[in-house]
Amino acid sequence: MLRSISAAAAVLPLLSAACAGPPSAPDPEAAAAEAQRLAAVFEEFFEESLERNPIQATQIGDPRYNDRLSNFLSAEYRAEGQAFDRRWIERVSGFDRDLLSGQDRLSYDVFLYNRELSLAGDRFPSWMIPINQFFSLPSFFAQLGSGDSIQPFATEKDYRDFLSRIDGIVTVLDQAIANMREGVEAGVVQPRVLMEKVLPQLEAHLVDDPEESVFWRPVASFPEEVPETVRPELEAAYRAAITDKLVPVYRRLRDYIRDDYLPATRETFALTALPDGDAWYAYMIRAMTSIEADPEEVHRFGLSEVERITGEMEGVMAAVGFEGTLHDFFTHLETSDEFYFDDPEELLDGYRALRDEIDAKLPKLFDIFPKAGYEIREVPEFMAQSSAGASYQAPTPDGSRPGVFWVNTYNLRAQPRFGMETLSIHEASPGHHFQISIAQEIEELPRFRRFGGVSAYFEGWALYAESLGKELGMFTDPYQWYGRLSDEMLRAMRLVVDTGIHHRGWSRQQAIDYMMEHSSLAETDVVAEVERYIAFPAQALGYKLGQRVIADLRAEAEAELGDAFDLRAFHRAILEDGALPLPVLERKIREWLADRAG
Repeated sequence: MLRSISAAAAVLPLLSAACAGPPSAPDPEAAAAEAQRLAAVFEEFFEESLERNPIQATQIGDPRYNDRLSNFLSAEYRAEGQAFDRRWIERVSGFDRDLLSGQDRLSYDVFLYNRELSLAGDRFPSWMIPINQFFSLPSFFAQLGSGDSIQPFATEKDYRDFLSRIDGIVTVLDQAIANMREGVEAGVVQPRVLMEKVLPQLEAHLVDDPEESVFWRPVASFPEEVPETVRPELEAAYRAAITDKLVPVYRRLRDYIRDDYLPATRETFALTALPDGDAWYAYMIRAMTSIEADPEEVHRFGLSEVERITGEMEGVMAAVGFEGTLHDFFTHLETSDEFYFDDPEELLDGYRALRDEIDAKLPKLFDIFPKAGYEIREVPEFMAQSSAGASYQAPTPDGSRPGVFWVNTYNLRAQPRFGMETLSIHEASPGHHFQISIAQEIEELPRFRRFGGVSAYFEGWALYAESLGKELGMFTDPYQWYGRLSDEMLRAMRLVVDTGIHHRGWSRQQAIDYMMEHSSLAETDVVAEVERYIAFPAQALGYKLGQRVIADLRAEAEAELGDAFDLRAFHRAILEDGALPLPVLERKIREWLADRAG
């Protein structure tokens, strides 16, 4: 079975004592002074980190660096990053941990863990494989420039800021080409199948007329705040930037990948097929989950979950009176028009109606809520074909930009009606939007905690949130409950397929066949999922592993407190400290439980 989280904490020495008390009570004045000094250092760190990572500043609504894009693929940037991590480890390690308590001690431990983890990752040459179809810097930048993302286009300065940021992307994409050349020489290259999917993403931006470019959209509809007198100048500047900078650099990248890189790509799929790949995959598991999980144990856990969920699906099939095998039922769900929309706008409107319905039910289970709202938008056409079915983009903490629940309408047969309730719960409320917005709004926490965290916490919470659907009063339609099971099946299959590819050496087709056999997902969705796991090893493990921790902690609290158990208080305890590493979350909740039981 999987190693317990308590055992996993032993490999995280900085975190294992995160909530432990000091050996003796410190002097209150000295403790207060140490905590105040540490808070100032954390703030200084975050300010410096924003300057190094201007996109993060834009993401959280800080406009100071909206005109910048660091060349984060360069050797100089990597060297500076290593020095940055070592310098901040040394500074924070100099504090007297015994003088700290509560959130201050927790922040101290999490900070050092994050920086040590960052340093450990420098061993692996991810910079040699900077582009894939799933996390594509060229597509991300195009989304920035479309006006539908985090880059603001509200004032004249905003438009001029992005013109400067365009200079940055030219440098970064040319650096990506240089890095991939080094990767070819070192034998560190992407699988061919991934890079074939990148080509159409790039070709979408090779326009003859600048006004056909996604980068022209903000210019095509200036807001009132941009004076009429400067609009002709901005139009000319954007026309020149698209024609003379963006199209050429996207073409250089396309031509290099098509003509030089594709012939050098590999036919293997596992990260472990690369030099030092076993250690690299182990690092990715730790980075994505905050625990050191044995991939073979994860694989077996996934297989057992697939078997369990299959049994529950068969129960739904019996409840709706369907006669035939489970695969017949899958075919029925895949091919019956009643389960699908014909128009993308109907799908989006359906999610908007669900938003209102679910929001009204949340007080049943929660006494803590985000201030920020969220919008439901369609994934941009230029990136929809190889994007996930849905995703979430966080709001600014001041609420000036809402969260966004992105829905992919490229293939409406991959967006069944029966999957809508669970997908809305996962991506929006009480899932990602709910949790991430609450964390950002806790002003008492240092900003590195408000705007950071562990993937297994984010995704584990969102999957746990799905399990609350019936308690919220959702999933009353058995087909919607099937949708919930279908999504949980996807997360269970991820355990099997991710470890199957990167630990057991499965082929892409083997992974696709496994997922097609055990679900009613559209083949386009299955292919996109499998290629996502190839592109981003271990990220898919966080969902079920994180959910398991939260669900186990709830079961423990219910058993310990009995009739005194308050689900809303439990949820507050999970959410009120931001996205903690799983061992810290477990220890924190057990101390919370001990206080309530005592």
